[in-house]
Amino acid sequence: MVAKLLARPDITITLDDEGVIRSAVSSQALEDESLDDWRGRPWGETIETSIEGQILEMINTVRRSGDSSCLQVRQRFPSGRELPIEYTTISLGRRGGFIAVGKNLETIADLQARLMAAQQAREQDYWKLREIETRYRLVFDASAEAAALVRTSNLRIVEANIAASKSLGLVPGGVFLPDLVGRERKAFEAMLERVREQGRAPGIALHLAGSSAPWSLRASTVTTQADTFYLFQMSPMGVGSSQIESKATPNLEDIIQRLPDGFAIVDREGVVRRANNTFLDLVQVGAESGVVGQKMKRWLSRSGADMAVILGMVQRHGGVRMMTTMIEGELGSLTDVEISAAGDSNSAPEFVGLILRDVTKRTRGDIPMVVSGIDPHAETISLEGLVRTATEAIERNTISAALGRFKGHRTAAARYLGLSRQSLHAKLKKYSFEDK
Repeated sequence: MVAKLLARPDITITLDDEGVIRSAVSSQALEDESLDDWRGRPWGETIETSIEGQILEMINTVRRSGDSSCLQVRQRFPSGRELPIEYTTISLGRRGGFIAVGKNLETIADLQARLMAAQQAREQDYWKLREIETRYRLVFDASAEAAALVRTSNLRIVEANIAASKSLGLVPGGVFLPDLVGRERKAFEAMLERVREQGRAPGIALHLAGSSAPWSLRASTVTTQADTFYLFQMSPMGVGSSQIESKATPNLEDIIQRLPDGFAIVDREGVVRRANNTFLDLVQVGAESGVVGQKMKRWLSRSGADMAVILGMVQRHGGVRMMTTMIEGELGSLTDVEISAAGDSNSAPEFVGLILRDVTKRTRGDIPMVVSGIDPHAETISLEGLVRTATEAIERNTISAALGRFKGHRTAAARYLGLSRQSLHAKLKKYSFEDK
């Protein structure tokens, strides 16, 4: 309170014990305002109407106890101008009225608005940076050339894409090309010196151990806030007869990587063994190494349509077709997907392949799960049976989604579905939810 009194006020109002203004004095900053027009008017009439009741209550409190109080209001001046003012009231004794000392908060409010805008801009920059990093990792890993990010201090590999790992055996933590000797080592060190001086260097040809054809090596520097790295890009030089023959054969790996749908291979425990770029985009991970070894349930955990259900259906029926569920990415995105799956054998498969199709933009209702091996057009299945089976599948998936949404809270799920609790209980028993 003492600090507020010592601060130079912007406006000082003297009032009687009924809250009527006797006099008003402003600082130089508000000298253009003619405050004499307030004399004889109740203080509450000069501020925003929504807070007038609080002014009256404060006046009564000061009148009864003599205690000082603080209040923030929007003060309307005779010119029509409005400013945020914080008032501190000081009692002048019984029937002596009181003084309201006001401080203009416009500068503080402006600073708060600027701070909020700066925080929002910082958050936007952060998410842009994360998006750029994700895209960089996707491009880096999808490159057909072998590429590696290497520390300049010790030539230790920080990152290596799939092509570098498969063709050259480069892995994070290892030393980059440690087997170079003689002329090859001198050419490599000369290139590094030029990269340090100019930021990049022309490519050189190197003969690597275990490779019959030479490799082209290009290098440049990548600078971050933490450190400076070499970016090495390598590709084989020349096309031999074996390479021509391999080009005539369909490259399954390239086809899988270019699929517009997500593709992943998991073992019987649900652990990811392989994944393509579209799958990495769905789960918002930049490199395949970030998902290999992780359990699929990390991103696929919708109740009634999780990884355990898919693996169980594949084990019993050999496959799953068009199961609707949801993928939750590492950055918090939720994507509606349809999953089809099949094992590597008809009985007790060791590995299961998954195709995940993004159906977020499709305008549709829930599509029932179809188990492979059951032909909906077979003559032995009646139309009535098909309708009943489809209806039950839709109803089951809808109930499962509602339970998942409300984390198993049945009353909330029943209200969401427009059912009574008794009806929901009966349907849960019908579809064997009670056993789960």
